[in-house]
Amino acid sequence: MASACLSAQARQRLMSAPSSTPRCHRGTAPRAAARREASAPRSPAAGGAIRAPAGPRAGAAERPGRGSVAAHSLASARPRLAKPDPPPFRQFDFLVLGSGIAGLTYALEAAEHGTVALVSKGALQEGCTQYAQGGICAVLDAHDSPESHIRDTMAAGAGLCHAAAVEAVCREGPRRVLELVARGASFTKNPDGSLHLTREGGHSHRRIVHAADATGAEIMRALLAAVRAHANISVFADHHALDLYVDEVDGTRACLGADVLDRRHNAVTRFLAYSTMVASGGAGQLYPATTNPSTITGDGIAMAFRAGAAVTNMECVQFHPTGLGVAREHGGSRFLVSEAVRGEGGVLYNSDNERFMLGEHELAELAPRDVVARAIAAQMEERGEPHMWLDISHKPRDFILSHFPNIAAHCLSVGIDITQEPMPVCPTQHYLCGGIHTGLLGETAIPGLYACGEAACTGLHGANRLASNSLLEGLVFAHRAVEPSAAHAEWAARRGGAAMREGRRSAAALPRPEGRLRSAERRWLAEVRADVQRAMWEGAGITRTPQGLVRALRQLDEIAARLDTAAQGMHPNLALSEVQNLVTVGRLVVFAALQRRESRGGHSIVGKPRSDGERWSRAWTVTGADAAEAARARRYTLRAAPVEGWLHDLPAQKAPAKREPVATPAESGVAVAPVRQLVARAGVAAARAAAPDAPRRRRAAQELRRRVRRGEVRRRARDHVRRPASRTAHTASVTGATHRSLREDGGVVGGAPR
Repeated sequence: MASACLSAQARQRLMSAPSSTPRCHRGTAPRAAARREASAPRSPAAGGAIRAPAGPRAGAAERPGRGSVAAHSLASARPRLAKPDPPPFRQFDFLVLGSGIAGLTYALEAAEHGTVALVSKGALQEGCTQYAQGGICAVLDAHDSPESHIRDTMAAGAGLCHAAAVEAVCREGPRRVLELVARGASFTKNPDGSLHLTREGGHSHRRIVHAADATGAEIMRALLAAVRAHANISVFADHHALDLYVDEVDGTRACLGADVLDRRHNAVTRFLAYSTMVASGGAGQLYPATTNPSTITGDGIAMAFRAGAAVTNMECVQFHPTGLGVAREHGGSRFLVSEAVRGEGGVLYNSDNERFMLGEHELAELAPRDVVARAIAAQMEERGEPHMWLDISHKPRDFILSHFPNIAAHCLSVGIDITQEPMPVCPTQHYLCGGIHTGLLGETAIPGLYACGEAACTGLHGANRLASNSLLEGLVFAHRAVEPSAAHAEWAARRGGAAMREGRRSAAALPRPEGRLRSAERRWLAEVRADVQRAMWEGAGITRTPQGLVRALRQLDEIAARLDTAAQGMHPNLALSEVQNLVTVGRLVVFAALQRRESRGGHSIVGKPRSDGERWSRAWTVTGADAAEAARARRYTLRAAPVEGWLHDLPAQKAPAKREPVATPAESGVAVAPVRQLVARAGVAAARAAAPDAPRRRRAAQELRRRVRRGEVRRRARDHVRRPASRTAHTASVTGATHRSLREDGGVVGGAPR
């Protein structure tokens, strides 16, 4: 989309009409006007967009009094007075739930189309991205190719990958990673100045861009600096989303924001927005041992499901093979020993000093994560031991300390010198391969609701995620979702005035918490949370049985009933909401696992090997029976159905006779290894960028048309990837009676899974 969020005609109408809907700002002059508006206190009842003051944005926990609309209040001018309660509603063009790589990237791009509210459950750095060690994939080596990355991803996904999603990510990924460098991310380099590439499990080439062993922290540093400097982004730290706000817009049920608990003021505020992005991460706290921080409780997935969205591949839970086998950190988190340790020569031993992975897989320690995790778990069970051993001490000391400084420091803090001795490791919950069902542009079954990152299921990972593909997925799909969501925002701004007014009016009736939880209530909720984790670990852990899954589902149903009773006497609070979300997502995981009566990827059933029959070689979605009723009772009748429209295999392609390396994009500002030519026959945007001359583009287009005529490429897939953000098509899809995904939709048509 070449214009801002609102077209010129729409903007003119809105500017001349009463300010019941916010205006999108873009460019220097509108931002200056926004800063002048923000300089004076403003009542939410007056309508119009509520914007933060100009200047850098910071989480409220980091810089009190800055970075949120609350800074406009009289309390900021007269600090001696008591702070007033937050307003019942705030209104923006875009709402982003989550502050990891997906949420921050989407916020930065969406801010070029309008005002953005970035809501973070805790401090901005508390998400999973901050703790990512290994790196982010990018085909940047002359001996590598996007086709190789595609093959590795599909192999790890065990037949459940969505081929179009895999191709989009693997081909667009290098450009997006270089854009991170342009934003200021400082990755580890070779002596010649090129980016150092490492290798991890399941990869056939070195293609992992990293910043020593703290890649996530470096990416967060660069993105947060850009977010805080953007005048159109308002940050709300310590704000927990309770539920999505859904209402009818022009006869279509659409998402118009979320009801959010302000943890600092202990108040509920409705955040109204024309487009909402869920990027709140997975559900690691379903299990007692996880690499995820304590805030990752499946909130976005549970909210979207309660609102009526479908979820996919929920049975596929990835357990990282090498969590550090010592006492866990606070909140149940276990320190992760990066896969890059094995990529750089680390080997696994049992207590008899045997390299047991040599007999498990041809890649030994570099086998896909599910294979290594099950092998370690089997050794632990067979020997009755709490862990196995990972050893990299045969490498030079300087090599270890330069490549893995944070791992070495953490291990030393618990008495382990990895330069001299092996590390105890054991499988630990790490990643949820399933999530909110989305199309190739992040769209869900609910107009106005988008999802990316670990909260979403795009089909990239299939049944098991390839190492270092998670950061890449969040980065690519955050970009892909921007223009479709901006097109929807333009439509909703024209048609959603009545719904927005009703949202503001009804916000006054939101429940107001009275005081804090009593200590007895906190203890009871902590016990219930532990019960959920115990049921999931015993019934839906690394290996599963049908009997164990049935028992886990029964236990979760009983816990849900107890929560329903207890919640009637409690005001809205973080601990209650987290446990309710964990129960919701846990039931989805167990229910989906019961539907798949075979082993595949992260779903392993004892005595049920993988089957390649048509029934099992497809992804499955789960939906609730009645979204409105479910939102009230928080209990659901679940339904499962196979996903229609996903291609699980790529069409056979003839390899090009010659692959010429292309120069690194000039805007990256760094020297990297030559990028293999992105062949234009697939018709993706990255290929066009790699063929700058018009004759080559014409030849690529002619070749693509020939392949379409021969039936080697589906026209719909071609149209979709060539026009990933067609405003005309998307606007038509959301203004009708149904919400039809663009071209290849992954099975979402008419507001519900096919």
